[in-house]
Amino acid sequence: MTNSPFNLSGKVAVVSGAANGMGRAMSLALAEAGADLVLVDINEKGANLVADEVEAVGQRALVSKCDISDPKSIIEMFKDIDSSFGRIDFLGNVAGEAIREKPEKIRLEDIEYSWRSIVFGRFCCCQEAGRRMLKQGSGSIVNIGSLASVTALGRGHIGYSMAMGAVAQMTRELSTEWAHRGVRVNAILPAQVMNDGLQERINADPKIRDRFLSGIPSGRFGSPEDIRGLAVFLASDASSWITGTLIPMDGGNLAQNAGGSHGSEIFNE
Repeated sequence: MTNSPFNLSGKVAVVSGAANGMGRAMSLALAEAGADLVLVDINEKGANLVADEVEAVGQRALVSKCDISDPKSIIEMFKDIDSSFGRIDFLGNVAGEAIREKPEKIRLEDIEYSWRSIVFGRFCCCQEAGRRMLKQGSGSIVNIGSLASVTALGRGHIGYSMAMGAVAQMTRELSTEWAHRGVRVNAILPAQVMNDGLQERINADPKIRDRFLSGIPSGRFGSPEDIRGLAVFLASDASSWITGTLIPMDGGNLAQNAGGSHGSEIFNE
């Protein structure tokens, strides 16, 4: 893989939310492509388990316990990266959560929490990584957004959707500011990716499964593993002229009209 444009040998990648789900899958894919990893998560135990997997494929791993909603914690983390690696080539902004509630009922404190977790913390990570990438004249940043970045979900997602909309615009603005200086910024917009939270919702209300799948032409939920190829592509030289993009990872969800249908329906013509 030495001459492959997907080769990440000698690169340092920082991934937040690395202890599980898409963050873990992204981290392991980058390590397998040759990158050393900084695994960022408030779940230090889980991040250490991922570090063992990274080291098992022959790459270095640094675990950083960090609350992504706390700028002081983020700034200290990047100082540790400076000491340990002296450079950063890729940032994967995966961590961030929101509180679901109806717009007329949600507390302002919960809106602020959602914003700090998804927008403020991610911008702080982008700023710290970007400053270092601009000095070295190269780097790639990927923000994990959502289909809620560009469409409305309803179902009490007001805080989440507002924050994810900001992530999309943050991605476009940073790309526009930094592209000519060698730093690319893109976003991945997943639909429903299976995780513990989604499974709990399905267990509580089994009808949710069919309702969600009715909007996904591929006929299945996403898996955290689905992010692996996109992550390596966007971190590597294979995507050197791709920046400012919002890439759906959604099994065709965004393409399908709200009144559209798919699957085994039979129509009489």
